[in-house]
Amino acid sequence: MCGVCGELRLDGSPAEVGAIGRMLGRLVPRGPDNEGRYSDGPVALGHRRLSIIDLSERANQPMVDDELGLVLVFNGTIYNYRELRDELSQQGYHFFSDGDSEVILKAYHAWGEQCVERLHGMFAFAIWDASHEQLFMARDRLGIKPLYYSLTAGKLRFASNTQALLAAGDVDTSIDPVGLHHQLTLHAVIPAPHTILNGIKKMIPGTSLTAQANGEIKEQSYWQLNATRPETPMSETEWVDTIHEALRKSVKRRLEIADVPVGVLLSGGLDSSLLVALLAEQGVKDIRTFSVGFEDVPEERGSEFEYSDLVVEHYKTQHHKYTIPNEQVLKRLPEAIGHMAEPMVAQDAVAFYLLSEQVSQEVKVVQSGQGADEVFGGYFWYPLMDAETGSDLERFSKHYFDRSHEEFLETVTPAYRGEDHTSLRVEQMLAEPGTDSFIDSVLRMDTTTLIVDDPVKRVDNMTMAWGLEARVPFLDHELVELAMKMPPELKLRSGGKHVLKTIARELLPAEVIDRPKGYFPMPALKYVRGDFLSFMKDILDSRACKERGLFNRDYVNKLLAEPEKYYTKLQGSKLWHLTLLELWLQLNVDNV
Repeated sequence: MCGVCGELRLDGSPAEVGAIGRMLGRLVPRGPDNEGRYSDGPVALGHRRLSIIDLSERANQPMVDDELGLVLVFNGTIYNYRELRDELSQQGYHFFSDGDSEVILKAYHAWGEQCVERLHGMFAFAIWDASHEQLFMARDRLGIKPLYYSLTAGKLRFASNTQALLAAGDVDTSIDPVGLHHQLTLHAVIPAPHTILNGIKKMIPGTSLTAQANGEIKEQSYWQLNATRPETPMSETEWVDTIHEALRKSVKRRLEIADVPVGVLLSGGLDSSLLVALLAEQGVKDIRTFSVGFEDVPEERGSEFEYSDLVVEHYKTQHHKYTIPNEQVLKRLPEAIGHMAEPMVAQDAVAFYLLSEQVSQEVKVVQSGQGADEVFGGYFWYPLMDAETGSDLERFSKHYFDRSHEEFLETVTPAYRGEDHTSLRVEQMLAEPGTDSFIDSVLRMDTTTLIVDDPVKRVDNMTMAWGLEARVPFLDHELVELAMKMPPELKLRSGGKHVLKTIARELLPAEVIDRPKGYFPMPALKYVRGDFLSFMKDILDSRACKERGLFNRDYVNKLLAEPEKYYTKLQGSKLWHLTLLELWLQLNVDNV
């Protein structure tokens, strides 16, 4: 896991080396172990390393292969790099390091743009091909690793987060109206290539981009996900056995491909508990687990330790349990937001941030349960959508959109009012071919788009803020491809995630499996009152917010007058959504 950045001039000028230095300064948390730079004429590359595989200096980056005339900067992990290395060695390639980075270089030389189709893992990388004066960039199939870029008439810059691009300078920081509409209506998910800023884009998952120094740019998709039934029908028992084996393989891959210890973020929910069980099932001893909780309040408990403790006791893990005082939550919240590559409204972001701070002192790599709900149908709104009538868009939007288009128009000032971008985009995604039912379309869209810019991005940003690599076994692309073939009714049974619950029956205490679905309890941020309300009021009434002129003041005042009245369909505070966006802009854009 690392931070990458670079610049390719498209106007014949030499790359600006100083910009690389400024970007690297904002990537230090992602790669605390080493810094490297490379420049040659129109290109300059930078890398901050978190040493996970091949801890020697030979694996430092930018990785230069003089024999092949290639230079690489890479963020991520390739789980099948050993198999690829063997195949490439048989073709006559010689290796000077022992990690996965060099395998990407050789794979690109051997197979060109199609190399990404052979990579199994999470990745965002760029390769400079000196002989052809071209830059090749790619992002993994499910967008686990981020890759942002800015493109002007004279140059292409890229980085692992927006903060680095902003630090480099020359970025149009005006608000993207499409991104704004998604931000406020689609649970703060802005599908690629848009972001909240006009001057910054992000690569679409499962795509690559080739940029020539002469200014020619070509983008291509290398992976599509279908959700159709297999040619030979499978029984429920066959599905359970097949998914179980695929999960074992996924968890094992993410354990073995590391030269450092690997832990598990254990929330006490089914997904993370199942990861512990699968590791134990394969004979792993001394599993390291980590849980976080907060102080109770009269209305709600502040932790789910009662469930994680059951798993710890059952498998005798090496457990680390952290309790964060509620007074620390608001105090540390701006730090967490300052590390968000894009504004994310989920209140558990600060929980992941504070947990990662502690975990990073013990291990460099953890497995985490993101993706299970989307891939295996675990959220409460899926059955509600399935039971609805009307168009696919109507069935989905009724249970997911944070605001209708009409309320969006009421939320923002006239300068930002325009088309219903979210409805247009969602309708398009739901209508794409390659699914057998409405729920198939929803789960595919959730897995390939919505999850990318909500829980997956959140975990990447909050863990990498402390140099901690998070691996997500439920988003192994082979497992996802398999699960998408499963009949959706099999997923939605038992209140969702039926197959995972069936697998877990032989591995986990029943209390963990049958508990109500929970989320990180965050009492200090859940109840829109007291210090939390004062915090939001100060931001929305600030001079910066008023001068920005983004929000309609009448709408803001309506929310402030009755702060606990206005919630989204997913039970998010509409007041918090505005506050988060404004504070993110103040911390990450205004201070550049």
